[in-house]
Amino acid sequence: MAVPVYSAMKLYISADKFYIEPCGENVNEYMVIDRASAIAEVQEKEALSYPPDCEPRMIYGILGMLELPSCMYLCVIMDKAAAGILEGHEIHRLTSYAMVSLRTGGVLEEHQDSTCMKLVLQVLNTPFFYFSYSSDLTHTLQRARKVTGTSLYERADTRFVWNYALLDGWYRSDMYRYCVPLLHGFISIHDIQVSYKNVCFVLISRRSRERAGTRLFTRGINSNGEVANYVETEQIIACGVDRVSFVQTRGSIPLFWQQMPNLRYKPAPKLLNDVDHLTPYSKHIDDQLARYGRQILINLIDQNGAESELERAFRAMVKTHGNPNVRYEAFDFHRECRGMRYDRISSLIARVAKEQDELGVFHHQVDAEGLVLSKQKGVFRTNCIDCLDRTNLFQSVLAQRSLQQTLEKLDIVRYIEPTSALATIFKAVWADNADLISLQYAGTRALKTDFTRTGKRTLAGAYKDGRNSLRRYIKNNFTDGRRQDGIDFLLGTYREPDTGAVFPVMQPYNPKIIILICLFVITFAGTFMLLVFPQEYTVAITLCIMACLTMALLLFYYLYKNRSAMIVWPQLERLKEQ
Repeated sequence: MAVPVYSAMKLYISADKFYIEPCGENVNEYMVIDRASAIAEVQEKEALSYPPDCEPRMIYGILGMLELPSCMYLCVIMDKAAAGILEGHEIHRLTSYAMVSLRTGGVLEEHQDSTCMKLVLQVLNTPFFYFSYSSDLTHTLQRARKVTGTSLYERADTRFVWNYALLDGWYRSDMYRYCVPLLHGFISIHDIQVSYKNVCFVLISRRSRERAGTRLFTRGINSNGEVANYVETEQIIACGVDRVSFVQTRGSIPLFWQQMPNLRYKPAPKLLNDVDHLTPYSKHIDDQLARYGRQILINLIDQNGAESELERAFRAMVKTHGNPNVRYEAFDFHRECRGMRYDRISSLIARVAKEQDELGVFHHQVDAEGLVLSKQKGVFRTNCIDCLDRTNLFQSVLAQRSLQQTLEKLDIVRYIEPTSALATIFKAVWADNADLISLQYAGTRALKTDFTRTGKRTLAGAYKDGRNSLRRYIKNNFTDGRRQDGIDFLLGTYREPDTGAVFPVMQPYNPKIIILICLFVITFAGTFMLLVFPQEYTVAITLCIMACLTMALLLFYYLYKNRSAMIVWPQLERLKEQ
């Protein structure tokens, strides 16, 4: 059991030190941070002495230290929101934070500090970050039983600690009651009454910080075997003394491949040639086998067209690796479910039902004996191209089957009525999970969630998907480059440039391109209005239409030929790449 972190502290700032005093009775220690060296020490409270003119600020946890061009910054939690109670432990969502400068004098690199700070704030403002003062959120129920240690940070699964780089190198073992591990992903906790029994339905998605990034700029695998958009999702059912956990994972196709933005709506994915795919693939799969057991690899990408090369390569890699504990199952989602018939995913469920029953769930009891009645022997690892929309839909259907089996096993209910409160909450939670994971990776909410929420495809859902697809297109081409830099900067996964500068200055948007885009929009809109609104077409109006249309086509041609200059590319060179 981990020792709780202090949930409220007072921060005093003097000319040369920070003093952090925990609130509450029977607290006989405090932390002092030297502003010149950034070294922190925990001392007995009797020795606490700070200038009387210091005005305290209330803080609710320490996230670590971040180095910017001018100095180090202390990252602290300023406010939080309740996310629920899990096993008696309060779960919080980060809502406000502060970066407090340690600078005591000297020249302030204001421009570089401001640029880097904007990058960091953009990431921290991405919903949602979660933390707990007393519960380890980074481990599944099954994995948590093997973890030892009293410090939440030291016992955490570092794959899912998003402030790991802020604490690494600065954290000391005596600071364990001050520093909070930060989880990025999704947490939902609902208490429901089912057949007169109190049931707690929990869904936790943990996003990995390893090879984290944005949709088109972070694809595939790196040389360490880490894949893009890797998420561990755990569904927990608690009733009485019983706790049942069902874990799934998702992650990018574990090969070297790219899908760089090029102003096309859907750039063609490209498998990289003349590189060793087997070594990093083996690292990834072997790590997954060691952590979770058997692997059922569900590949939902197209088996024809641009995606087919990746499907064939993935299938061949599984065969070459030849591990008997790995099964590959491909399902051409778009072909099989064409016409918005997403209910046809049931044919895939039928093909893997036997494996799901064999892998089972983790089931233990929290009474005095603490019996472990079963363990989960492996996981389904699902992917599509993005590991978002198709992936979440399949995972939700698989989770629903597990939920039904669990409720029967616990003798709660034999059949989940489609109109019941439990069914409604289940669909809403899995749809919210899809939206949040998609926001964090692609910048927009997920597609196809109308089926997850209602069990059927609707025209309103199709319209919403079209709107989100357009937003994805704009973000992926024109804003995700800087968002990628922010993620790399916060996580410390970038390489310092060889120019002598410690931090590069972000390149501004090309004003010429912006002017040409504005002119294209104006001429295109002018052509449309001249075609639609006139009551009659005079010679003058016809000539205006031809002129606007010609100008729009010329501008479109120029912009398309120079499309690489229009895309906002990341400026930081990433570590751990191939």
